[in-house]
Amino acid sequence: MRLLPLLLLLALPAAPQSSPLRGWTPGKGFGWVWGPADETGALNAVAQPAYVLETLRSIRTGRTFDLGVAIDASSYKWPGHSPTSLVTFRSPEQIKRDPSSNPFAQHPRGLAWHSLALYLSDNVGTQIDGLGHITTGGDNHWYNGFREAQHGTNSGITRASADTIPPVILRGVLIDVAGWKQVDALPANFGIGPAELQAALARQNVTLQPGDAVFLRTGTLRYWGENGSDHARLAAHDSAGLTLAGAKWLVEQKGVVFIGGDTSGVEVGSDPALPANVSNAVHEYLLVEQGVHIGEFHNLEALAARKVYRFVYIAATNRIRGAVAGTALRPIAIE
Repeated sequence: MRLLPLLLLLALPAAPQSSPLRGWTPGKGFGWVWGPADETGALNAVAQPAYVLETLRSIRTGRTFDLGVAIDASSYKWPGHSPTSLVTFRSPEQIKRDPSSNPFAQHPRGLAWHSLALYLSDNVGTQIDGLGHITTGGDNHWYNGFREAQHGTNSGITRASADTIPPVILRGVLIDVAGWKQVDALPANFGIGPAELQAALARQNVTLQPGDAVFLRTGTLRYWGENGSDHARLAAHDSAGLTLAGAKWLVEQKGVVFIGGDTSGVEVGSDPALPANVSNAVHEYLLVEQGVHIGEFHNLEALAARKVYRFVYIAATNRIRGAVAGTALRPIAIE
C-alpha cells in the first residue's frame, strides 16, 4: 500500500492549531452556521489542508487498526432496520448454462464470474450517520432546515445524504469508558455524561482539543465475533452510551466535530435526565441541531488493548446518492 510510506514521511512535529476553531463558538457549539445550502455540518470546521497536514504529521508508528465489523444476514442490528441479504446474481454455472444471453458462455478458456445482488439497510454494520438521518418537528425537517416536503423522495433524500459526507481525515481520540470502569463491557443503559467522560480522559491522561473526533468504548463489540450473530449478548450492553449532557459537553465545551462509538446507536438507550417519552435526543442534538456526524459500530477493541488513545481516523463513505448513512464501512485508525 503506497499511502503508508507517504504518511510516515509526514510524521514531523505538528504546528499548533489556530484557535478558535472555525465555525465553533465555545458554550454554543456549531449549529447552522455554514450557509443555507450547506450539507456538511461541523466537518466544515476541519476541511482545510492545514488541518489535514497537521493530522497526518501526528502519526507516530504507522500501525493501522481496522475499525470495521464484518456483517452478514445474521448480524446484530438496531431493530428498526432491514436485514442484510446477499443473493448470487451471476455464477459460473449459470453463465455457462445460458449461451443465448451471455458471450462468456463460449469463452475458449472457460472464463466466467461471480456477482451478487445486495439488499441491506443503509444503517447496518460500521457506519456514519448522515445529517439527513434524523428528522424533527411537524415539517419533518433535518439539518439546516431541509424538509421532507421538498427533499424527501421514494428513492432517498436529495439534500444532506450520505453522499455529501466528504472523505474524513480527523484527529481521533479514544475514550475508553469500559476501561475506566474496569469492566469487560458497560451494563445496559449505562449513561456516559460529562463526569464519566472527564474521569476516563483523566485516567488516560488525555486532553481534548477543538477539532478532535471522539470515539467512546463501551466494550460491546468484544462480543461481535465473526459476524455479530450472538444477539442476546450484544443486546445486553448495546444500550450503554452517551447522554445528552455528555454530547453537549463534547460539542459545546470541547469543540468535538465527530462522535463515534462501538454500539448500534452511540447514545444511551434511556436517559434518566429526560422525560420517559423522549428518545434519540443525542441523535437529534448532534445531527439536526449541531451538524455533527455520528459513527456507529466502530470496533475499538484493538485500540483499547494497546492503549492507543490518540490516532488518525480515516474514513470514506459509499457514494450512494440519497442514502442517509454511509454503511458497511471499513474505517481505519493509524497510530
